[in-house]
Amino acid sequence: MTRRKQSVTIRDVAQAAKVSPGTVSRAMRGSELVNEETRKHILQVAQTLNYTPNLSAQRLSIGRTLSIKVIIPFFTRPAAAARLNGVVNVLAESNYDLIIHNVSTPEQRRTCLETIPTPSQVDALLIISICPTDEEARRLAEAELPVTLVDAYHEKLTMHHCVRGMDVWGGRQATEYLIQLGHRKIGFIGDRVDTPFNFISSRDRHLGYQQALETAGIKPDAAYYRENDHGRKEARASAKELLTLPNRPTAIFAASDTQAIGVLEAARELELRVPEDVSVIGYDDIEVADIVGLTTMRQQLFKSGEIGIQLLLEKLDHEEVNPVCEVLPPQLTPRHTTAPPQPSNPRCSAVPPDAPNTS
Repeated sequence: MTRRKQSVTIRDVAQAAKVSPGTVSRAMRGSELVNEETRKHILQVAQTLNYTPNLSAQRLSIGRTLSIKVIIPFFTRPAAAARLNGVVNVLAESNYDLIIHNVSTPEQRRTCLETIPTPSQVDALLIISICPTDEEARRLAEAELPVTLVDAYHEKLTMHHCVRGMDVWGGRQATEYLIQLGHRKIGFIGDRVDTPFNFISSRDRHLGYQQALETAGIKPDAAYYRENDHGRKEARASAKELLTLPNRPTAIFAASDTQAIGVLEAARELELRVPEDVSVIGYDDIEVADIVGLTTMRQQLFKSGEIGIQLLLEKLDHEEVNPVCEVLPPQLTPRHTTAPPQPSNPRCSAVPPDAPNTS
């Protein structure tokens, strides 16, 4: 009876190449931590031994699950999807599986960080757009596995990598641009501040808006502020309230492009011209922003996902690497929805054409 030939393992390759199994694994997925000469040597040895990577065997041999968990809220929203696509783009060149935990309810948000995964479950954790509470930060600080935060922050998590935007600065830049155009009556539409998801980007962009107004000597007007659940329809409703005020704003800064699209819809329904009657600026620069010619603050969404997962992979390859915080500033992207304020046009009323006559 012929005995079945035993398959070549990653340890066999490591022994023949005189390197560690971890180095073989890194070479196989093209890690930059393995120099080109060593990588070519390992690949040559693997080819000579007719080695075919076996994911299950590799996991056992290097003591890893070869999986990374990402916690992300509302991942079908354009900005979240762009960040996630950046993550997927990098992981496609690795041996790691991606486990996605979508957060779409307050209960899911609470439970996802209630128990931090262990190294026997996943190798690393990526948190996108969810700012940890103090208690969650304590758990993450004690985590036994690498953690990276993207578009999220906590002052007590300096031991972990992070990738951040500059929301306060970006909100200020957007508002200063409108002021430079000559606008003084500037409205703001953002997310609800009191939310169990602990989202802070809209709040920070509003803070930048306030700073810009105050620096320009413009007193913020509470009548020009609206917050609502995040969404195009909700923003449209908020914009209608602003645009039917007796002394309506001449410009509106929306905390996201999705909300800015809602503002554009409201203006159209009220037969107001953009940008002649009202200027509109958004935030993010999602794909539809370019399609409709929306002026916006461009975030490096895709790049933030790429950098976040790259930092995590580097930590997995080299445990002693020092934590870093990458900051990606937004960029003002003027298009066709902003212009200097125009003299009042008597033909353009801020009142819906079908409004009842109360005179």
